[in-house]
Amino acid sequence: MRKLSKTEIILLVGAPVFNFLVYFCGRMIAQGMVHYDITTSFDKMIPLITWTVLIYWIFAYPLWVVNYCLGVYYEKGGLHRFIMAHYFGETICFLIFILFPTIMVRPEITGTSFFDKLLVLTYQFDSPDNLIPSIHCFASWMCWIAVRKSPHIPGWYQVVSFIIAAAICISTLTVKQHVIADVITGILLAELSYLAAGYLSNRLQKKQKDLLFDQQD
Repeated sequence: MRKLSKTEIILLVGAPVFNFLVYFCGRMIAQGMVHYDITTSFDKMIPLITWTVLIYWIFAYPLWVVNYCLGVYYEKGGLHRFIMAHYFGETICFLIFILFPTIMVRPEITGTSFFDKLLVLTYQFDSPDNLIPSIHCFASWMCWIAVRKSPHIPGWYQVVSFIIAAAICISTLTVKQHVIADVITGILLAELSYLAAGYLSNRLQKKQKDLLFDQQD
């Protein structure tokens, strides 16, 4: 088993800190700006299913922690590619949050069941702004990217990771945290960020090899 480098540890530990800064600084900067509601008629057709809030509370955080660690440990295809894709993607999120602030009207929860109360609590922690792209969906899809096609990760875990990531994305719609556009852009951003990080990391590796070759000469 290899040991993570100091750089990898710093980047990994810094990921949730950066997420926090993106989320709350984006909200602070956009405060007072015009916010746009991009809810469509299709979004309004999606039913509110309160019990799906459990997907968020039970599966999201464990998946984010475990798969981000796996993504860094079993780095694929380049120098720090996975974790740098995270930073790149969340930087794009921050820019969109302040350039195109969005908001949505969430339903009033009048029920008294356990799921109703848990959803009300979720709404209190997660206000209806900073919506597009969905960071929930971005981070969850990154977790799928972290393990897919990896020779080091069992096939069953890759399948489970995909199912959980997809379920989290769907649950953001069924508990009315996001709209369809937020989910789609969150997933696309994860894929594009990983591609961009792969290109950049390969360029850095090539430069390192060229520098080493020149030094040997």
